Amino acid sequence: MRYVLRRLFFYLIAFFCAATFNFILPRLMPGDPITIMFSSQGNNLPIESLNALKATFGFIDGPLHEQYFAYLKSVFTWDLGYSVQYYPQSVNDVLNRSILWTLFLVGISSVISFSLGSLAGIYAAWHRGGTFDTILSPLSLVMQSMPAVIISLFFLFTFGVALDWLPTGYAYNIDYDPEWSFKYIASVLEHAIMPITTLVIVQIGGYLITIRNNMINLLGEDYIVMARAKGLSEKRVMLNYGARNAMLPLVTTFAMTIGVVLGGSLITEYVFNYPGLGNTLYQAITNRDYPVIQGQLLIMTLAMLTMNFLADMAYVYLDPRLRKA
Repeated sequence: MRYVLRRLFFYLIAFFCAATFNFILPRLMPGDPITIMFSSQGNNLPIESLNALKATFGFIDGPLHEQYFAYLKSVFTWDLGYSVQYYPQSVNDVLNRSILWTLFLVGISSVISFSLGSLAGIYAAWHRGGTFDTILSPLSLVMQSMPAVIISLFFLFTFGVALDWLPTGYAYNIDYDPEWSFKYIASVLEHAIMPITTLVIVQIGGYLITIRNNMINLLGEDYIVMARAKGLSEKRVMLNYGARNAMLPLVTTFAMTIGVVLGGSLITEYVFNYPGLGNTLYQAITNRDYPVIQGQLLIMTLAMLTMNFLADMAYVYLDPRLRKA
């Protein structure tokens, strides 16, 4: 219990630091979105109207510490203000509309890549030097080094444009109403094939190489030799003794991957015009929508810290040495 409380305290401090940077960085940039928005159009507002607009979007004047405490209050009440680009919609509405699509992509692609990468890496390490290992290990290195933009554009132009097999953009056919019907769900799945496949290819190589190398390093350990000497089956030695310990570093990798991708697969979502957090972040950056950018960065921070905390708890469960300590 003391370990859990220590980790919670550590991540709370980390969140405060991240929230502070999130507060400072936009204020280091010259001007603010309201002034820039009107000056770029050549419009001149009376100073009273301009100040009223600034207050509406949360850009209050005053000492920095007062702005900081007002910002912290908005963070902990999750009142992130209004979006400049989509006004009068709130930042919560904009992000809530996008996060479900990103969770859908991240959930499916992460589970597929983690499962297939782990199983393939374990098998390749156990049969190292064989045909499977000889072919798959170099291939996974190639997949790991390929940029997401290259894979996305390849799928888009091959299967979306040249062959015209799959839709090239958005999350579903806009002619369908969002509802729990077979037609709508089939459209959602059809539009998600290329983004999910792209994310799986980008992620799977890292999982495979990581667990393969960890597994090979463990195969010469005494407890592996002892398990074999006791006459245990090869499958039990491979999974219960080798894979369980080789998985420990992969838990952290998996948690960090979900934390990062949950922030939005910006390139993939932009190429396929998928309405997730990554595409929303890109639109907010190009339109200087600071409230949405800050809200998105908070989601990324919370996702990363939460997944790392869950990884710490998983370590305690998977490694008996930590439980004894």
